[in-house]
Amino acid sequence: MPRKRKLLAQLSALQSNTSFPQIDALEKLNTTPGADPSPKSSKYFVIEKKNSPQLQADFFNQPCVSLARSFLGQILVRKLPDGRELWGRIVETEAYLGGEDEASHSKGGKQTQRNTAMFMKPGTLYVYQIYGIYYCMNVSSQGEGAAVLLRSLEPLQGLDAMRELRRASRKAPAKLLKDWQLCNGPSKLCQAFGIDKAFDQRDLTQDAAIWMVPGQDLPGEQDVVATTRIGIGNRGEWAQKPLRFYLRGNKFVSVVDKKIEREMAAGGHSPCS
Repeated sequence: MPRKRKLLAQLSALQSNTSFPQIDALEKLNTTPGADPSPKSSKYFVIEKKNSPQLQADFFNQPCVSLARSFLGQILVRKLPDGRELWGRIVETEAYLGGEDEASHSKGGKQTQRNTAMFMKPGTLYVYQIYGIYYCMNVSSQGEGAAVLLRSLEPLQGLDAMRELRRASRKAPAKLLKDWQLCNGPSKLCQAFGIDKAFDQRDLTQDAAIWMVPGQDLPGEQDVVATTRIGIGNRGEWAQKPLRFYLRGNKFVSVVDKKIEREMAAGGHSPCS
């Protein structure tokens, strides 16, 4: 019996010292021994979680443009399999109105297997793939086939985990990403938050792995830039409509419109902090 116990102990030690390639970055996060229960946070992150109730259905149940603007300053929360939470402040959005909107996946009111989430109740996630590689995340609103694209986040909590997830999804040589590079684009934020097609059609008011909480010091009208959407190609008048919204002066925004900002400055609007 002692000899058997000794062999079992040797086998256990051999297994614990054997490393295997990581197949999934989320699995790695889930199994990393001694993981820090309090991930690195932005020095500006001071929200008291116990006072941050989850946004409910009535918040999402508003017209698309209104929801796109209302998202600015709110906080997206993603709970990883290992229990750690990633927090990001929404700083840039785009509205896609469905129906007559030539840039919308639901233009003409056409419902497909791919865009079903756009026709579901407000607050439903619509996640689609671009270039066969990257993902983009939208949230349905009022209006048949209408949804809001989340374009950029300001990382607040879990920055180290975000870097690890971004690094795992990038083919380029690993390079330490600066804070402002983590979520400054729709596919980047999906990488950083571990969002893929499995999140399509999830309900932000009910899901245990992703939800939103109210932000603090929400922006005023003078702090919001309304300009044209990005990368929608030749969509006639719809390419020129001011349906992209971002926080003026925020360094985490993906693309700034200097012309519009100059016009705002000339009109007497002061930059947001």
